[in-house]
Amino acid sequence: MSRTRTALLAALVLVAGASGTAVAAAPSADTGIAAIPCSVDYKVQNQWDTGFTAAVTITNNGAAKSSWAAKWSYAGNQKVTSGWNAKISQSGTAVTAANETYNGSLGTGSSVSFGFNASYSGTNALPTTFTLDGVTCNVDDGSGGGGGGGTDPSGRVDNPYAGAKVYVNPEWSAKAAAETGGSRISSQPTGVWLDRIAAINGVSGGMGLRAHLDAALAQKGTGEEVVQLVVYDLPGRDCAALASNGELGPTEIGRYESEFIDPIAAILADSKYASLRIVTTIEIDSLPNLVTNTGSKATATPQCDTMLANGNYVKGVGYALNKLGAIPNVYNYIDAGHHGWLGWDDNFAPSANLFYQAANAEGATVNDVAGFITNTANYSALKENNFTINDSVNGVSVRQSKWVDWNRYVDEQSYAQAFRNQLVSVGFNSGIGMLIDTSRNGWGGSARPTGPGATTSVDTYVDGGRYDRRIQVGNWCNQSGAGLGERPQAAPATGIDAYVWMKPPGESDGSSTAIANDEGKGFDRMCDPTYTGNARNGNNMSGALPNAPLSGHWFSAQFQQLMANAYPPL
Repeated sequence: MSRTRTALLAALVLVAGASGTAVAAAPSADTGIAAIPCSVDYKVQNQWDTGFTAAVTITNNGAAKSSWAAKWSYAGNQKVTSGWNAKISQSGTAVTAANETYNGSLGTGSSVSFGFNASYSGTNALPTTFTLDGVTCNVDDGSGGGGGGGTDPSGRVDNPYAGAKVYVNPEWSAKAAAETGGSRISSQPTGVWLDRIAAINGVSGGMGLRAHLDAALAQKGTGEEVVQLVVYDLPGRDCAALASNGELGPTEIGRYESEFIDPIAAILADSKYASLRIVTTIEIDSLPNLVTNTGSKATATPQCDTMLANGNYVKGVGYALNKLGAIPNVYNYIDAGHHGWLGWDDNFAPSANLFYQAANAEGATVNDVAGFITNTANYSALKENNFTINDSVNGVSVRQSKWVDWNRYVDEQSYAQAFRNQLVSVGFNSGIGMLIDTSRNGWGGSARPTGPGATTSVDTYVDGGRYDRRIQVGNWCNQSGAGLGERPQAAPATGIDAYVWMKPPGESDGSSTAIANDEGKGFDRMCDPTYTGNARNGNNMSGALPNAPLSGHWFSAQFQQLMANAYPPL
C-alpha cells in the first residue's frame, strides 16, 4: 500500500490550500476590456446557531505582490474568533486579513486561501465588498467552491458533511461498546465497507447495504444525514499487497460492473433513500499503485504491471464514478493515497493526471467527483507541529532526513490541501473538497513528543519530534503504538470537507500469519511482526502488532491500544 524511495531533486511547487472558485473577469465599464484587479471567493463552510466557519480565496489579477492585506465589513454582528493562514484582526464590523510570513508572495494570476471561525447572532449575511491592498475586488455569488454551502445543478450541496449528522454503524458500535472503555467512542460515525459482492446483501447474517440505509433513515430524523460507504472490490485489487487482494481476478471487469457496481447503484438510486447524503470512497489503494508500483521502479510488482497494462483499474473507477455519480444524492470521493505515498515529486503530479484520466473513463466526467480522500485506513499524522518541511539542522534540510526522504510533505493536512490544488490544476472542478481519515493517526500516549527533537543532526531533530512513531512511513499494517486521531468533524480546515473515521477502529488490516478463508484475503508479510521488510518500506521491520485476525475482522488488542494512545485523549 505505501512506499519509500530514493531522492530525486525537482523544482519546488508552491501551493496554497485554496478552497473556492475564482470568478472570471468582467469587462470594464470604460473600455470593455477585462480589467478586474482581483477576485474573492468567500464561502461559509459550516454554520450553527451561534457561529460559523468561513473559507476565503483571493486571486490577484494585477502586479505581483510580496505582501497583501484583504479587507471587508459585516452588516451584522459577526466577530472573528480564530483564524488560519492569515493574520486576522477586527475593529467594529471591519475585518482585515493580512499575509503570514510564509504566504506573502502573490504573483499575477495566483491565489491564496485562508479561513476563520466567527460568532454571530440573528442573520449571517455575506459581505458585499472586498478590497485587496485598497483596490476593490469582485465577489463570487457564493454558489460554488470547495468546502462551502452552495449547490450544483444536480442539487448536491458543496460539502455534504456541513450541517449534517453522520451515520453510526450499529454493528461497529456494538463491538466498540462491548470493549472495556469502548462506550467513550461507540457513538462515533464510521465507514461501511462494501469489500466483496456478498457484502451488498450482508455476510453471515450481518447487515447488507439496504439494512444500513434503512438504519440511517431511522437515525436521520428531520435533519440531514451522511452515510459513508467504502466501494472496494476492483479486479486484481490491491496489487502491491496481499492482505486484502480481493475476490475478482485481474480480468474480471465484467463481474465488477454487473455484480458489484450495478447492484450498489440500483439500491442507492431507490427513491426511498433520496433524502440521505451518500458519500462513497472509491476504491482505496488502486490508482496510486499504478503510479508507484509499476515499470522499472524498485517497488514494482508483476500484479501492478498487469493492472496498468490491462487498464481495468482505470476502467473500473471510471465505471463506478459514472454509475454512482448519476445518482443526485451520491458524493464520490476518490482515494488519493497519503503523503508518505504520493508526496514525492515523481508521484505527486503523475497521480493527479492519472486520477483525471480515470474520472473521464467509461462515461464518467469530473462532475461525478465531489472530492478525494487521503490516509484511508492508514496512520499518517494529521499535523506535525514540531518540524516543518522548510526547517534545516546544521545546514541540512529536513527533506534529507531518513524519515522524510526528500518528500515535499510531512503530514496529511498539508498534503491534502496541496494535492487538492494540483487536482484542480489538471482539470477537476475547483469546488472539490478533501476528506482525511483520522481514525488511527492520533499517535498520543506516553510516546508522543512534547517538542522538537535534539539538533544533533537532522535525523535526531525529526525522529525526536515526530508524532508518527512508525518505524518507516511505508508501514501500513496494524501499526504498534497507534492511537485514535481527531474525532470526525465537518469543515475543519481550508479545502477539507471533513475529518472522517472511514476505517472503523478495531478492524484489522490483515492477519499476522496465514489464515485459510473464503473471503479472498491472502497473507501479507507486512502484517507479520517478525518481517524485515521490502523495497516498499525501505527494508525495515513491519512494525505490525502480533496475533492479528484477517483484514476487517475485530482486533480487540488493537482497539484497546488505539483508545489508550488517542490524541486528542479520550
